[in-house]
Amino acid sequence: MPGRFFDEWNVGDRLVHQPSRTVTETDNLMFSAMTHNMQPLHLDAEAAKASEFGQILVNSTFTFSLAVGLSIADTTVGTLVANLGFDKVVTPKPTFIGDTLTCSSEVVEMRESKSRPTQGIVVFKHELTNQRGETALSMLRTVLLKKKGA
Repeated sequence: MPGRFFDEWNVGDRLVHQPSRTVTETDNLMFSAMTHNMQPLHLDAEAAKASEFGQILVNSTFTFSLAVGLSIADTTVGTLVANLGFDKVVTPKPTFIGDTLTCSSEVVEMRESKSRPTQGIVVFKHELTNQRGETALSMLRTVLLKKKGA
């Protein structure tokens, strides 16, 4: 499913993206290793067990990346010029191995590009919720999108 062009969005548009994704131990281990994040809370079951969480925490930058990945098919595939920024990234609840995360997106702001008349700027609020209905991550993503027919 292709993304939408700038002209096809309105402030307040909201989508719940499918599919959801269950986080595996391999996801967490590989992402942590690829990004050189050696935090024991992500990799050491005994250290994590001794923490206040009692189990391994999923690397929050994986959770962040998953939110973007789950959202793009419905929002920006084929219409994106560039990601302009990520703001107000918060992780109010931890993500654990075995959690199933669902991403939703809402358009919170949009404007014409002043310097690029064939493109426009859209700000999405992406939110990941787990199977318990808790918000695991929310953020704002500002994107530069093509206009339809431009």
